[in-house]
Amino acid sequence: MKSKIVEVKESNIHNRGLFALQDIDEGRLIIEYIGERISKKKADLREVENDKIGVTYIFCLNDDCYIDGKYGGNESIYVNHSCEPNCKVVRKNAKIYFYSKRFINKGEELTIDYSYDKDSKKELCRCGSRKCRGVINEV
Repeated sequence: MKSKIVEVKESNIHNRGLFALQDIDEGRLIIEYIGERISKKKADLREVENDKIGVTYIFCLNDDCYIDGKYGGNESIYVNHSCEPNCKVVRKNAKIYFYSKRFINKGEELTIDYSYDKDSKKELCRCGSRKCRGVINEV
């Protein structure tokens, strides 16, 4: 079922993004990140393939379980990275949710901080925020 408060549109950050269809108050649950649940081993194997095409939808739930939004996911896979995000990731009850960190205006793109591991391959950031780190990785 599609969300009634967000929509997928072209993004200035990367390809497509998820945008607010209405004003969203701070602290509101926006969307659950869903997809196929896979092991760390399977996630690592898929990441090798994903590197070839330059996109991944694998999200870490915990040390043992990952969620691959490419398989059975919803529009939450289009939430792009920002070094100054307006949403936060909340893991609870073996699920991943995106909540608003602040008031979000209708039409604004929804973003989270991907916080890729600082020791992994550096990924350039295109968020354009005032606090941009230059990479999606933690520094």
